[in-house]
Amino acid sequence: MSQRPNLVRRTPFPDSVSRAVVTPLQPSVVYASPDPDALDDQYEGRAKGYTYGREGHPNADVLAQMIDRMEGGEGGIVTGSGMSAVTATILGLLSQGDHIVGADQLYGRSLRMMTQDLPRWGITSTLADPTDPRAMEAAITPATKMILVEVVSNPTLRIADMEGITRLAKDRGLILVVDNTFTTPYGYAAYEKGADIVIHSVTKLLAGHSDVTLGYVLARDPGRRKAIYDSVVTLGLTPSPWDCWMAERGLYSFDMRHARAQENAAALAETISAHPAVESVLYPGRADHPDHNRAAAVLDGQFGNMVSFRLHGGRAAAVALTRAAPQLAFAPTLGDVGTTLSHPASSSHRGLTEAGRARLGITEGFFRVSVGCEPIDLLRADFTAALDAVAALG
Repeated sequence: MSQRPNLVRRTPFPDSVSRAVVTPLQPSVVYASPDPDALDDQYEGRAKGYTYGREGHPNADVLAQMIDRMEGGEGGIVTGSGMSAVTATILGLLSQGDHIVGADQLYGRSLRMMTQDLPRWGITSTLADPTDPRAMEAAITPATKMILVEVVSNPTLRIADMEGITRLAKDRGLILVVDNTFTTPYGYAAYEKGADIVIHSVTKLLAGHSDVTLGYVLARDPGRRKAIYDSVVTLGLTPSPWDCWMAERGLYSFDMRHARAQENAAALAETISAHPAVESVLYPGRADHPDHNRAAAVLDGQFGNMVSFRLHGGRAAAVALTRAAPQLAFAPTLGDVGTTLSHPASSSHRGLTEAGRARLGITEGFFRVSVGCEPIDLLRADFTAALDAVAALG
């Protein structure tokens, strides 16, 4: 019997004079170097290469460079989730005894981190209204090192006074961190307009298909970037190559998805506002939005794809709406190519007391809609039928 081939030894990838049009997916966790000197060159910055997947990989770098171009910066880091980007930033840059000022309507898990987790690690926080820079300034203490803000709040879609907050951070020498997930780089050029650090949950609008979980963080200062990167590697917040590859694919259609979803959101807000089952509609592009004028200036006419509304009635009305529209995904997410419904009282803000939700204007009849790319006539028909079911409750 002839000797069997040794299948354990890796077969080299074939050389080719042509190149793949699609970025190759590289799931390898480890990368072989020719010798210890070459490994030193990689670690000490004299040569570009990869060593271990937790420290970086090609698919993450390709995706980071694409988002870098959108933000107008360089050196962005892709992480395993949006919250891991927030975590790496805070833990990489703050120490025991430091203080952070946050917007009072941050994403629910960001709020939890600031109010419950950071205190256990010796980092204190204060939440303030981002629509009022004076309130943000009043929250600053001698120990404050950072301000964390979202341009558009979740889920009430209030618009932060970004000009005032940026000026405040600069005057006080504070690190300004902007979570740009809702707005995307096309809605608000956070880096260009003075943010020290920009964060995205790539999971949402950037990837756009609800099939990856990723984050991204861009730091202006190289020293801060290195501190955040070290935090990512040490805490194991590295992204999956598969997710990075999928998100890259999603980004190629971002321009079209972004434009279509915004157009649909504006039209759907008008349809919803005219229905008798609806108490009020929140959309920054509408003249009756409390921050409409600021939104026009801050967002440069890009009012986004998010619409929120309040129904007349409580939980019964909310249940009737979702049951009457099974084709609209009732799911606690946003940014999908298809429209999704979120009910903050039972999902993102369920951890707040009823009084706490009431202070934010979140009732049992409050919904947030992430408007997708369906034909607008279909969306109008879906929502009209669902709202008719609410009205039928009497």
